[in-house]
Amino acid sequence: RIDHVDKSNRLSKKQMEMIWRGSHSLGKQADIFTGVLYNRYSPPPGFCFDQGCNNPPIQDDKNLKGYNADERVNTFMQLVMMQASSYRTKNVMLTMGNDFNYENARHWFKNLDKLIRHVKKTHKNVNIFYSTPSQYLKAVHSANLTWEVKTDDFFPYSDCNHCYWTGYFTSRPGYKGYVRDSNSILQVCKQLEVISKTKGNSSSEALTRAMGVAQHHDSVTGTAKQLVDYDYAERLADGREKCKNVIGEAIGNLAKKSGSNKVAQYVYCDYRNISICSITQKSKSFVINVYNPIARSISSTIYLPISASSVVVTGPNGKPIHAQVNKNMNYKSQRQYSGQAPYTLVFEATVPALGYSEFYVKTSKTSSHHLAELAKTAKFDLSNKNVIMENKYLKLTFSNATGRLMSITTKLGKQSKTMDVDQDFFWYNASVGDADSSQASGAYIFRPAIMNPVPVATKSKAKITQVTKGSVIQEVHQRFSSWVTQVVRLQANSKFAEFEYTVGPIPTGDKLGKEVISRFTSKIKSGGLFYTDANGREMQMRKRNYRPTWKLTSTEPESQNYYPVNSRMYIKDKSMQLSVLTDRSQGGSSLKDGQMELMVHRRLLHDDARGVGEALNEPGVTGNGLIIRGVHFVTLAPPSVSAKLHREQGEVMLLRPYVSFSSSYKTSQSWMSHSKTQMSAIKKDLPENVHLLTLQKFDHNMLLRLEHQFAAKEDSKLSKPITVSLKNLFKQVNITSIAELTLSANAEINQVKPLHWKTHDSVTGKANVEELSIKNMNIKLKPMQIRTFNVTFTRHD
Repeated sequence: RIDHVDKSNRLSKKQMEMIWRGSHSLGKQADIFTGVLYNRYSPPPGFCFDQGCNNPPIQDDKNLKGYNADERVNTFMQLVMMQASSYRTKNVMLTMGNDFNYENARHWFKNLDKLIRHVKKTHKNVNIFYSTPSQYLKAVHSANLTWEVKTDDFFPYSDCNHCYWTGYFTSRPGYKGYVRDSNSILQVCKQLEVISKTKGNSSSEALTRAMGVAQHHDSVTGTAKQLVDYDYAERLADGREKCKNVIGEAIGNLAKKSGSNKVAQYVYCDYRNISICSITQKSKSFVINVYNPIARSISSTIYLPISASSVVVTGPNGKPIHAQVNKNMNYKSQRQYSGQAPYTLVFEATVPALGYSEFYVKTSKTSSHHLAELAKTAKFDLSNKNVIMENKYLKLTFSNATGRLMSITTKLGKQSKTMDVDQDFFWYNASVGDADSSQASGAYIFRPAIMNPVPVATKSKAKITQVTKGSVIQEVHQRFSSWVTQVVRLQANSKFAEFEYTVGPIPTGDKLGKEVISRFTSKIKSGGLFYTDANGREMQMRKRNYRPTWKLTSTEPESQNYYPVNSRMYIKDKSMQLSVLTDRSQGGSSLKDGQMELMVHRRLLHDDARGVGEALNEPGVTGNGLIIRGVHFVTLAPPSVSAKLHREQGEVMLLRPYVSFSSSYKTSQSWMSHSKTQMSAIKKDLPENVHLLTLQKFDHNMLLRLEHQFAAKEDSKLSKPITVSLKNLFKQVNITSIAELTLSANAEINQVKPLHWKTHDSVTGKANVEELSIKNMNIKLKPMQIRTFNVTFTRHD
């Protein structure tokens, strides 16, 4: 699918096929021959032979009534010639099928056999046959034509002037977040299957399959029926349980000291984000294991729900570490579960690369200077002064007049700079159709009824309900309405501020569908430009009310400027860049200079007639509507340093520390005696511009993917090519040989013979996949390059 205007232009100019160069960093090595199908993926009109279609079958027996073979063949050939007139070669691809087709394939093939036979008989100059995409590609390539190069993408898509498919970028935000979180667990699971010799009955297979299904274009997109979405989520939950068994066993084995006969049992808390975790709330003492799936050491702030405010936290070296206890703030209107803890324990965990650190928490009845700091909390009213949160990198000021963010001071450049930055929540009134079009907002379509969204807070004034001050973390709690609240956090050593929002249940008593956004407004002179990521990798420049390859007519000013934000978005000018990172895929835009908005939730009362057949009206736990909780990580910095900031933070958000708990040890002495309190699977950290994308079992070998996670010219130092040595990288694994594979790992790279395409551009370089020499196991990576390896190895203790 591409935009209907773009398609019309391409049809008239015979530009339905092109070379798509999706990466500015990789250049011709990223070239893909791309074609737009004439009938989407459907058969020519009138030639659907599925049992659910009403098109006439081919009757080719003249002795029977209804003979129509001649008419059917003539009509078919007219459609074929019409399609052929929009393509450059003499090859025509006909897609004979559709959604939910081939439940009874006999209907199809009986008629296709007849169609092929009669066309061959009556049109001697036409070669018609069953084919495959690869056969078609070879035939087109043999024409030896020169092709246009497309370097932008196809977003956003519309199939009519008022029908922009930009709502699904956010639809079912709870499920989108669950998919992202499940991927992080899956990667930890796969890594530990290699690092630790697990022998249990569970494996990563179930979650791998469930995550594969979740990538379906009606799954993670949020465009399935509610019952189908439940099934997708249940499959993920089942897979997660099996992976949690794998991880628990692996951590237990790795943490067991040599000579000890005690293997601790580790559990994971799924509801930790809503302050529920049985083991941390009910146990007087417990062990925390923080596993880091990134191949570099990290410092991560850990949040744990606890029942007592007096606790001591012991680090992996057996000495107490500084920690903080915050009093939790709960809103009855957004509480769907009972048993939430009254306190949250917060501390900063330093964790080695591809390894873990353990911590011991014990409730204490006696006062001690080792006790975790009890954070100061204060109620707030508008008569107070402005509220300030500050660390060594950022300073956030909240207005005493509005209760909202007022400014950000950044210390991340050569000198501090303060900029007015406001953050607020709004909702778009979802269209149900109007005089211009009957199109309603739905799971696919975002179409607001009016241009300007409605502020969630009455008179745009948020209420600051609590201010928490501590040396580990500071918090400002905001209440915008009974169904939108937010906690803004600033960690002591973080270059990003966290905006953790809780939205829902979205009220529908007024019979209005609502599409909720978080909007940041700044003084940045963005000049109509903003930037969104492409699948978490290269950033794409977006220009408001503009398409690079065809003229856009403004019919839906909001939705036609929405783009998918998989992991991050930013605006910038010469001196400053405001970056927002997301914990799940969302839709986003910049509708005015200096402004960014991200859609965080949607609740709609009408179907958009694109196949779902029901309104996007998620009931949530109680049936009153879905409540979602997510987080935006926000920073302000000069553009020259911003790429380093958002790349490193994006990696941590993609592969999150896996936090598990054990109550196997009653004293810290017992824990230190029996447990290896810190472990790393590698001998040295990978360079900061290299991401360990994949580490998993591969039959009896290991599959390894390395990614250069910076784009070309993005950072003065980190955007340069880098060489990584695999020799002696792993501590307990001795690599004996490596073979480079294709990205999909289904063939050795030296077996791939890519086609060469002539293009209308002057870019130099080879488009083929080259076999790059692997000397002394040194792997060279260019910006944005991913390399995949089949690694044979032996283990040693």
